[in-house]
Amino acid sequence: MQTFDILDWIVIGVFCLLLIGVILYVVRQKSNDSADYFLGGKDAGWIAIGTSIFASNIGSEHLIGLAGAGASSGMAMAHWEIQGWMILILGWVFVPFYSRSMVYTMPEFLERRYNKESRTILSVISLISYVLTKVAVTVYAGGLVFQEVFGIEKLWGIDFFWIAAIGLVLITALYTIFGGMKSVLYTSILQTPILLLGSAIIVVLGLKEVGGWDQMMAITSSIEVNDYGDSMANLIRSNKDPDFPWLGALIGSSIIGFWYWCTDQYIVQRVLSGKNLKESRRGTIFGAYLKLLPVFLFLIPGMIAFSIHYQSIQSGGEGFLPFLDNGVANADAAFPTLVAKLLPAGVKGLVVCGILAALMSSLASLFNSSAMLFTIDFYKRLKPETPEKKLVKIGQFATLVIVVLGILWIPIMRSVGDVLYTYLQDVQSVLAPGIASAFLLGITWKRTSAKGGMWGLISGLVIGLTRLGAKVYYSNLTDAPDSLFKYLFYDLNWLYFCGWMFLFCILVVIGVSLATKAPEPQKIKGLVFGTTTKEDNEEDRKSWNKWDVVHSAVILALTGAFYWYFW
Repeated sequence: MQTFDILDWIVIGVFCLLLIGVILYVVRQKSNDSADYFLGGKDAGWIAIGTSIFASNIGSEHLIGLAGAGASSGMAMAHWEIQGWMILILGWVFVPFYSRSMVYTMPEFLERRYNKESRTILSVISLISYVLTKVAVTVYAGGLVFQEVFGIEKLWGIDFFWIAAIGLVLITALYTIFGGMKSVLYTSILQTPILLLGSAIIVVLGLKEVGGWDQMMAITSSIEVNDYGDSMANLIRSNKDPDFPWLGALIGSSIIGFWYWCTDQYIVQRVLSGKNLKESRRGTIFGAYLKLLPVFLFLIPGMIAFSIHYQSIQSGGEGFLPFLDNGVANADAAFPTLVAKLLPAGVKGLVVCGILAALMSSLASLFNSSAMLFTIDFYKRLKPETPEKKLVKIGQFATLVIVVLGILWIPIMRSVGDVLYTYLQDVQSVLAPGIASAFLLGITWKRTSAKGGMWGLISGLVIGLTRLGAKVYYSNLTDAPDSLFKYLFYDLNWLYFCGWMFLFCILVVIGVSLATKAPEPQKIKGLVFGTTTKEDNEEDRKSWNKWDVVHSAVILALTGAFYWYFW
């Protein structure tokens, strides 16, 4: 493992000074009310929105998980990453409804569309999942990344993992608590270019090391991943593939993508901060362009790391990637190993800044979204007369509590490590269907009743928890007898399960809606297709021009070209 050069430390120091400058600028702009604190005063432009969407999305699951997936299974996970077209759905379809409803949170929108119970259910699901999954995983992976990149086991007699993980949390928490949403947006504008540049340098130097793009494709095309002739380079795999059957991958990734990009507070909050409909939509188009990049910036480096490792082993070398205790190459170390072994002085410091930027941006977005959910969906509902300045204080306190809970959860994360990381993929696949069905039918079908939406959420939650419980139970039971329950909730491929679960939740929403009272026309006015006024439609039409359509078409064409090339 190479050591850090003085030039690397200078680069990291300059980055930190720039970050401090941006944060001080934001903190000096006092937040007078909750809209200021949580939505940045609702005056963000399209560049800030687009970079924030991208930077919030790029976290540990990319630096560790996506590069690791590239090194272990090749292109399979690209279905989840080539989803710029999903962000277009947010901008063109959902943003007008969210803007008209004048809400701060997604649970608040469900209350406007359905009832208070739906709001509470989604708030609870979101808060628990943020603290126990997203915050914990980002912090855990951050500690691992910096331990690997810096090559430091202990510092001052303390495990460097803990210094890196807790340091990351505290620095991010400070600027999120004092700066709110503005700090998330402004720091994203600084962090995104550094992250993109650093990752691009890794791709270029990695391809040079392996012998070029064609050489990497030749190596990964020669490695079969199943018994049906599919290789690491194939995106579309046999429907009999146990992990990524093509039909399941297309359906599952679309459902999870729809939930994440169009309904999750974590992402939608960036768009709600736009100064108007035009800036919000253009922010999603810019974010969609940026979302085309992660496959090449994080997944391809994983495939490059695998190819270098393969070449080394074939020529009698000791390999490129570090080995686990069981003798298998550690795929999850792909990205930090490329940083540590390939990059020259100064450039390594720049890439470390990019990694730091990605982790901090994700954490800041999580802290801000979680605090907003608690403040608006719980505290303000219990005490509606609370002054705006006090709501800001409550939001800051809520952020602090979430930080503490995240830190307390790290030891549990570390003790189960890879196992929990695998389960987290399942968490998203079972969270998504119920929420997605409630939002999709809520906006597209006027007849969807309050109880229909609510029971869609409840059925999704019950089925999801049953699936997760069954995963834990049967994973620890070696001689479990076969049964219909075991097949449905454990043996069935997770992507097909996600698809069937979504269909079931849709049927629940439709069935309950038809059996219960239809919503009052006045209650859903402007919140569902077919209920918008002439003025709403005119405002929507004025918010876009031909270039917005052209750019959206380009994104769809690039997505299609990607699928064609890696088919």
